[in-house]
Amino acid sequence: MGEFVSLEVEAGVGTIRLDRPPVNALNNQVQIELALAAKEASERDDVRAVIIYGGPKAFVGGADIKEMADKSYVEMAKFGAALTASLTAVAQIPKPTVAAITGYALGGGLELALAADRRIAGDNVKVGQPEIQLGIIPGAGGTQRLARLIGPSKAKDLIFTGRFVKAHEARELGILDEVVAPDDVYEAALKWASQFVNGPAVALRAAKAAIDGGLNTDLETGLKLETSLFTALWATEDQANGMRSFIENGPGKATFEGK
Repeated sequence: MGEFVSLEVEAGVGTIRLDRPPVNALNNQVQIELALAAKEASERDDVRAVIIYGGPKAFVGGADIKEMADKSYVEMAKFGAALTASLTAVAQIPKPTVAAITGYALGGGLELALAADRRIAGDNVKVGQPEIQLGIIPGAGGTQRLARLIGPSKAKDLIFTGRFVKAHEARELGILDEVVAPDDVYEAALKWASQFVNGPAVALRAAKAAIDGGLNTDLETGLKLETSLFTALWATEDQANGMRSFIENGPGKATFEGK
């Protein structure tokens, strides 16, 4: 457990919890601890789904501007690479992930949320990529993941203006997947994550790898990746159990072991 980031596991769901008041700004130490927590969540067999959570007041207000402001180009090149690597570690968790967003998800905070498979937020939340207001651009996935999620035109509007977007508009844009009452954010994320605890873990991992890998290549290559991952599942116990259960008992009654 790190000073600012921890992994808490209960009933098959791992919660990567950021706790650096007041707004969980992403400084160098948080980046390191976040990457370590993502690695642990990826490797632990008792973690079947992951929630990224900043607590009841704020998800992440952004990167630590005070830490960044006076860095040289050489120093910032190293810092920027580390920040991107830490968020990439979250994106590469081979299990279903959901960002439980409270308060603000701005700059690096939105980039962290974009690294999750799903985003659930309180109806009072504001999100955005305001880096342009500092004379810079998003540097940890904002220009890439946001454009892939909502399209280049909408992403350019948000990045060019740097404006804050309220929860309901963010849902309409496709940034957020679900908007709930502020006090219900974590429970809504837990409900979504918990449905995978007894699911076919290998197949879920394959589905995520197929979707994410396919988005980064052309259709022909993506289809080959899908076929490879699809057929590989015939080496798993879950495939045998799932199909046997379907034949004998009908759909939706299989018991999976994640093997």
